[in-house]
Amino acid sequence: MRRLAVATALAVLALFALGGIAGASSPGADARLTNDCHTDAGCAGYVSDYTLATGIPYTDQTLDECSVSKGRENEPSVAVDPKDTSVLLGSSNDYCGVYNRGAAKGAVGPIWLGYYRSQDSGSSWRSSLVPGYPDDASPYAALSKARTASAGDPVIAWDNHGRAFFGAEASDDPAGTLKTFGDVWVARFANPGGSGDSRTTANDGLAYQGTTVVGQGSSAPNLLGKFNDKTAIEVDRTGGTCDANVYFAWSRFTGNGGAGIYFSRSTDHGVSFSNPMKVTASIHEVQFPDIAVTGNGHVYVTFRQLASQGQGTDAVMIVKSTDCGQTFGPPQLLTTFTPSDAQDQRDVQPIPTPQSQPDDPGFSDEGDAASSTARDCGDFTDHCMSGYTFFRRDTQVRSTADQAAAGETIDIVYDATKDGTEVQVDGTYGTDGPGRVGQAAIYFLRYDGATGGMTSPAVIDDQSAGHQVFPDISADGGVLHAIWWDSRNDPCYSVARPIGNCADGKTTNSLDVYGAQSADGGTNWTTSTVPISDLRTNPNYEQFDNRAVPFAGDYLWVTSVGSFAYSVWTDWRNTVQGADQRETPEDTDAATSDVLQCRTILTSPPDKKGNTSTSWSADTCPDDGGLDQNIYGDLAP
Repeated sequence: MRRLAVATALAVLALFALGGIAGASSPGADARLTNDCHTDAGCAGYVSDYTLATGIPYTDQTLDECSVSKGRENEPSVAVDPKDTSVLLGSSNDYCGVYNRGAAKGAVGPIWLGYYRSQDSGSSWRSSLVPGYPDDASPYAALSKARTASAGDPVIAWDNHGRAFFGAEASDDPAGTLKTFGDVWVARFANPGGSGDSRTTANDGLAYQGTTVVGQGSSAPNLLGKFNDKTAIEVDRTGGTCDANVYFAWSRFTGNGGAGIYFSRSTDHGVSFSNPMKVTASIHEVQFPDIAVTGNGHVYVTFRQLASQGQGTDAVMIVKSTDCGQTFGPPQLLTTFTPSDAQDQRDVQPIPTPQSQPDDPGFSDEGDAASSTARDCGDFTDHCMSGYTFFRRDTQVRSTADQAAAGETIDIVYDATKDGTEVQVDGTYGTDGPGRVGQAAIYFLRYDGATGGMTSPAVIDDQSAGHQVFPDISADGGVLHAIWWDSRNDPCYSVARPIGNCADGKTTNSLDVYGAQSADGGTNWTTSTVPISDLRTNPNYEQFDNRAVPFAGDYLWVTSVGSFAYSVWTDWRNTVQGADQRETPEDTDAATSDVLQCRTILTSPPDKKGNTSTSWSADTCPDDGGLDQNIYGDLAP
């Protein structure tokens, strides 16, 4: 930290240049999972999982680019080996390889699942990719049955026998068409020394075993067919009759509207899965499934029901299986809530001078369907009537169960509008419809699956200022660990504005990661008085959709074994701020949301009448830090 006055001044300037500000943090130093760090000192780069597992050198064009890209990563997940807390596996949507053909050719490489590995309890990480990505010519590539050019929404779970499972959704046709395959799949990793109790646990989850497609989409253009998304995974670790079963759930969207939660299970360690079954019959609109397994082997899936088209209400829902995931009972409503869904009205503004080619073809997969309502806002085609710049966020439901505990309790968190804080304001921005805004808070409830009883939803860490979003929860050994993003330290906080947005239109460093622990089933929580994360960062950098809109993903993650807990999050401390040359004149954010980019004016050859036209080039320096969004992690309280 900074101890001298001169050092303090210099450090503050440097940290603002990097997009972060320092503060006290708990309980350790942040570690970077995504080592796409170019020539930075101590940067280990990306290494093939084949090399990590076998020691045999292998690389390719994508891995080489990942080592230097300073690219984007979001939607992280992490899981600790239940038999060895020194071993953790992480993942994210990893964009490190998208410029693997060079900036001149544009973002044509894959967005893929990261495979990040730590063998020192998260103090340091090696970065890799789940095998099977385009360009993968290692001996592991042939084991993948995934039929896609990109993948995301990674989720991870372990069994008790050294095996780890990565679930994902997939999109983009390898042939380069507009079709979005929309498959979901599970990749499996094992200890090369076998699954017996005498194995060396330091090698757990190291060797790739293959990828199995669990559910197929309908390969329609632009998400208009059957598209599977928002994955969840869990493994039975109870030691009972269903031990080592792998359970997988996801949201299935259809082009004509509506969504359902589907579920599948594997009884052969992820080699094959049962036919997907819908567990949300008669509910029109659902999202955010999560899976919990109780100590008696019963399987629960929680999810959010959305009020949609005059049907239903915003609520936390749950379904239960007592036969190891073969069948489920009907959905049960646990509690309703006032949502905290950032939204605005779209107000498209063209780039004053056209652009020769887009920087991010296909980013619409991460954004909204065609609609006048916007879930995220930025510049140009992503401009909104309010003029705010903000990342998308919605109330989501996360759940867990302590598989080592007696009883049948499910622990649930969700981020909703705090009771009594909602007000009506002028303008199009809102969190519960246009002009309706409220403070987002993390709620906890405990559900007893045996009796159907539940505790009253209660805010874990009640603060007078700041939004709390993207929660997660983990339970093991009688201890609960919860984490979330928190904007209590946002210098521009107002309940009427999006996170990190100031009254003058600028954006600022606004998000920290906070956490809490409970040893009595959630009745009392020990909350962190200082952030888990070391640096406060700005989530509103416009790094997506042609450098026009921010994207933070949809979740954070925490994993635990007993009192040991580790959390991961998306982070912008390494992002290099800059000016967007296409903004003429500069807009109201005064470049506080813009990132470093390099563009020149191109002049076309004269046509038959001697006329020429001009256009902006694409960004020619994508590896120079403007896209440097990373995954960081630290021990959680």
